[in-house]
Order: sequence, then C-alpha cells, then structure tokens
Amino acid sequence: MRLRGRKGIRESLESQPELVVLDAAPHMGKWREFFGNDNPIYVELGMGKGRFISQMSVRNPNINFVGVDMYDELLRRGSEKARLAWAEKGIESPPNLALLRANIEGIETMFAPGELERVYLNFSDPWPKGKHARRRLTHERFVSKYIEILNERGEIHFKTDSQSLFEFSLNSFADMELIMRNISLHLHKEGPREDLVFTEYEMKFMEKGQPIHRVEVVIGEEALRVHRARKLETARLESAQVEEDSESDDN
Repeated sequence: MRLRGRKGIRESLESQPELVVLDAAPHMGKWREFFGNDNPIYVELGMGKGRFISQMSVRNPNINFVGVDMYDELLRRGSEKARLAWAEKGIESPPNLALLRANIEGIETMFAPGELERVYLNFSDPWPKGKHARRRLTHERFVSKYIEILNERGEIHFKTDSQSLFEFSLNSFADMELIMRNISLHLHKEGPREDLVFTEYEMKFMEKGQPIHRVEVVIGEEALRVHRARKLETARLESAQVEEDSESDDN
C-alpha cells in the first residue's frame, strides 16, 4: 500500500504530541498517564483514515482510544477527522484519543500486559494467499499477543467483508478454544446497525449491499464471567416464557 502524503506531513504530525504518538516505547505501561485518567483503553489496529476511532471517541467520552497505523498520511487524515469530530462539540483537541504510528507486528512492545480492555480489528488485509496466512491479524501468533495485553475484561471485536478471512478467523479462534459471541454473517441485512460505528470501507460495502461479517471474542476472566451469567439469565427467561406459553395453551 502506497500513499502519497502532503509536503510537510512529518512536521505536521510532530506538532501534535497531544494527539499523535510517533514512538510507543515511552508510553508502554504508562498509557493512562498519557490520557491523565484510569479509564479503559480500547485500541483499533489498522485504523485507516480514522473515521471509526474518531467517532468512537466522541460517542464514548469515558473510554480512551488508540488508533494504530504505520502510514504517516493515514495519521494525518486521522488527526483531521478526529479534530473535526470533536469540533462539532466545541472541543479543539480530542481528550480521549491517541493516534499511534507503529507496525502492528510489534504490538507487544507498545502496550504492557493487561493494559488494554478491547482490541478492534476492522477490515484488516485478508492476505488471501495461503503462504501469507501468518500475516493475517487473526492468526494465532497475533491473537496470542492480544491475549497478553488484554485485561480481565478484555475482548476482541472483528469485522470484515472477506468471507474467506472470516472463516479463517473463526477457525483460528476456535482452535485456540476462545469463546465467541454475536457471530453475524450479514451484519446489516435488516438495515444499518445504528448502535455501531461504521468505517469508511463499511459504508461503501453497505451501499452495495455487500455482506459484512462480525464476531466478538471474549478473552478476560471477568468478561467470561459476565458472558456466562448473561447466557444463564437468557436461558432462564426463555424457559420461563416456554412455561408461561404452555400454561396459556392449557387454559
């Protein structure tokens, strides 16, 4: 992927230390100091032009967000989107967002064990050739890194338009004996899911009626406890409803 950036792009990024992070090393294990609070930290790996992470930060002011990408031009575009999104609320600089220039390969050197609460993977490169499988961001070698840096409430949320990548990912998660929930083969089949934030790619695919695949992977012990409790409660309510319907039929 080659992007033609504007002249002076590096200088522009360097002039925004409150938003753009060009070196993660000094912040590893100290991201809460960067944000100045103890709120949960959610990370999008491969943020693209930044629409998703910018809108998420606006919608969720009590969560800290980090958008990661390795291209200067995408960070520049992301910074513009972020500032524009917050300007609509009369705020000049996003208070809960950082845009990090980094290669995802080294994610374990950017965040300390247990430092993150959620990882977003949105429309990652499918790397369709079998020989490139290890480069897929849902390959076991990457997922193992996510598990290490996620905390007790940790989750992975994954979206893609690639059926082959989705199938590969479900198998990858299953092989690692991870719990999956809310698996969707056509996320917007009944209409746009307004409770979710769309990426630039997603909006284009939706206009074409192209299926979007999505799954949530439950990682942390507390997240697993809550998930199991909800499943038990759902089963209890369904059982109660069946009994109620049966009594109504008898009467």
